Amino acid sequence: MFFAASLRFNLPNILTLSRVPAMFVIVGLMYAEFPWAATIAFWLFIAAALSDWFDGMLARSSGQVSTFGRFMDAVIDKVMVIGLMVALVNGDYFMGYRTTAMLLVLAIIGREFMISGLRMVAASKGVVVEADAGGKVKTFLQLNAIGWLLGTRMLTNDFGELFNGDEHWQVAAVHNVGLGFFVLSVVLTISSGYTYFRRHGHVVKD
Repeated sequence: MFFAASLRFNLPNILTLSRVPAMFVIVGLMYAEFPWAATIAFWLFIAAALSDWFDGMLARSSGQVSTFGRFMDAVIDKVMVIGLMVALVNGDYFMGYRTTAMLLVLAIIGREFMISGLRMVAASKGVVVEADAGGKVKTFLQLNAIGWLLGTRMLTNDFGELFNGDEHWQVAAVHNVGLGFFVLSVVLTISSGYTYFRRHGHVVKD
């Protein structure tokens, strides 16, 4: 009760927390079969992704930056990205690359747990492991990958009549861009994880 009462539920923090229920709604829409479900899922994801940028900007401009906000922003980003990527694999959004995609998603999950564990050990020793540029770019690439893959399903399910015959290559192009962003995000996820351990791995050596 004291913890809940002490939290500052300002607009930036509310926007941050809103991405958790948004993720559940997006996943539900990804598996729904009613018309325009894929389109709603796509645009709801775009709104959630933009809120990730907007809540930080709003917090800084209004002087409402808090420890709770910084912590939850990082955690919820990981929850949303991993949750949606698992849903993408299970929903066959990677098409013929489903098994490879699942293995790469598992690599992403493993990396996130290892870095979180590193941060916990570092914190217990009074060392703060800040997010570096590589981690931020990694999140940007992951969000782009999810958006393009959701966009592919939106085009095929809700706008299929516009992409018949010789125009089907446009849908394939959107899908390939999504796959490209996904592969780049995995490469950066692993490389940035290596960088974290190279810089801060000494905290777990004793």
